Amino acid sequence: MTIKFETDTVHLHVNGRVATVELNRPDSLNALNIEMLKGLAAILKEISLLDEVDIVVLSGKGRAFCSGGDIKTMLAEADESVFPAVMESISEVVTALYDMPKLTLSAITGAAAGLGLSIALATDYIIADKASKFAMNFIGIGLIPDGGGHFFLEKRLGEDKAKHLIWEGKPLTADEAYHLGLVQMIVDGQLTEAIEGLLQKLLNSPIKAMIETKKIYAEKNMPQLLKVLELEKDGQSKMRQTKDHQEGIQAFIEKRRPVYKGH
Repeated sequence: MTIKFETDTVHLHVNGRVATVELNRPDSLNALNIEMLKGLAAILKEISLLDEVDIVVLSGKGRAFCSGGDIKTMLAEADESVFPAVMESISEVVTALYDMPKLTLSAITGAAAGLGLSIALATDYIIADKASKFAMNFIGIGLIPDGGGHFFLEKRLGEDKAKHLIWEGKPLTADEAYHLGLVQMIVDGQLTEAIEGLLQKLLNSPIKAMIETKKIYAEKNMPQLLKVLELEKDGQSKMRQTKDHQEGIQAFIEKRRPVYKGH
């Protein structure tokens, strides 16, 4: 089975048992706006219904996997009536990946930052180019992680390490992310070749048994993930009203260091 489907911001290509989803806003380093989030959520739901597909590969076109939420979208969302729809789309993307009855793989080149990192962490495998960078950098604009970032970091790092990584917000090299346990594989060479090798290994494995294990963990943990997503929605709404967040956004636009005052 071969299927191709494209929107302005997300491309889907299904070849046999593998579906490849590509984020397609390369000029903005695949920053996530509401159009891309809705398109990604819709495509992931469609893939989950394809019985022939066993593996989903998520990648970004161009120089980065995903640089996070789109700053222009954040500015537009000053109208709070838009905010719930954005957060709902984020939740749909994350839960679709975590709960999907397929093995999911994020292929990282360039940056995986903010919401982009949360989405990558929702997949079963992260395979990264050695030159790639990772950052849970919401704190840089006075926000908290969303997209289940709190949930996924705690699962991989434990609460204490997760808190400090969130609070520091500093970029990590691929090697640092690997040694922390955020990444399953680092590639020093052709990422596409390494992904193909991993895909062949998985396709020649008892993949139904692997997926059944995923289903068990997903069913066990989904109530907690949904609770965290709701808490993140409430917390993010409060943080968006702070002067520190407004200062963080303004400093980003003006390309200067923010001056935070704790309010």
